[in-house]
Amino acid sequence: MKSLPQISEAEFEVMKVVWQHAPISTNEITDHLVKTTAWSPKTIQTLIKRLVTKGALTYEKQSRVFVYTPLVGEEEYINHASNSFLKRFYDGNLSAMLSAYLDQDRLSENEIDTLRSLLSKKPKKDSKKGGV
Repeated sequence: MKSLPQISEAEFEVMKVVWQHAPISTNEITDHLVKTTAWSPKTIQTLIKRLVTKGALTYEKQSRVFVYTPLVGEEEYINHASNSFLKRFYDGNLSAMLSAYLDQDRLSENEIDTLRSLLSKKPKKDSKKGGV
């Protein structure tokens, strides 16, 4: 498995725009982000450059415009970040995380119902599979 770059929260906001609209120019990224953040265009350009340096984005120059595409898939990155969070804060124990959210009333009744529904639809894993 290839190692994924460390992406800050601000860089992640840039990546969300690129994932949604790629291929996308610098000006288009800036237009999206100035509507949803308080960042200046210069800050956004700096974040884009960092993502290129980290290997999360690549670009191609089309006449006088830089057009960006992601080198890291959205689902791949989110799975990696989720697993990293779970390992870091809950020793990889999803039940402990859910229990903490339940104990602190962080989940709405609707979210709990959705989780119940998802769990009831999930087939049980065959414990004999992969065993010796």
